[in-house]
Amino acid sequence: MSSGEFVRLVKLDRLPSAALTIEASESERAALAERFALPSIERLHAVTTLRRTGDAIDATGRLDAAFHQRCAISDEPFANRLDAPLAIRFVPTLAPGSDDEEMEFGADEPDEIEYDGASFDLGEAVAQSFGLALDPYAVGPDAEAVRRESGILDDNAPSGPFAALAALKTGSKES
Repeated sequence: MSSGEFVRLVKLDRLPSAALTIEASESERAALAERFALPSIERLHAVTTLRRTGDAIDATGRLDAAFHQRCAISDEPFANRLDAPLAIRFVPTLAPGSDDEEMEFGADEPDEIEYDGASFDLGEAVAQSFGLALDPYAVGPDAEAVRRESGILDDNAPSGPFAALAALKTGSKES
C-alpha cells in the first residue's frame, strides 16, 4: 500500500528490459524527510533491474541517498550518506488464511512486498528500504566533544569493552 510520498508505479505487463532509475523530486524528498523525522533529504536515487520469476518480480540494484540526520548524542543535524544494495521481491497479495502466509525467510532473502492488481509501487519500496537502512543511533562529527562536555566521556578513564565492568568492580570494593 502506497502512502503517496514517492509513487513510482510499474505495470506488470510493461516491465522495462533495461535498468530502471528513479529519483525523488524536491517535494517528494521533503515529504519523505518528514515521514522519517529527518531535517532534510538532498538526494534519493535508485537504480534497479526488474526480473519476473513466475508471479513474483525481483528488483535488485542500488540505493543512493544524501540527507541530514540528527546526532543521537547532541541532537544536532549532520550530513550523512547512504549507498546500499537493494533486493526486493514483489509478490501477489495472498488470500487470507493461505498456507503460504506463514513462510519465513533467511537473512539473505530479499524483502517481500505484496502487490494487488496490475502494478506495484517501486517508489514506495525504495522509500521503505531507505527508512529501514537509516541508523537510528547515528552520531555526528561533534558527538565526542559533546560526550566530554557532558561528562559522559573522560579522557583519563580506561576504555574498551571491559572498562565499565572494571569500574563496577572497583565501585563495589569501596562499599
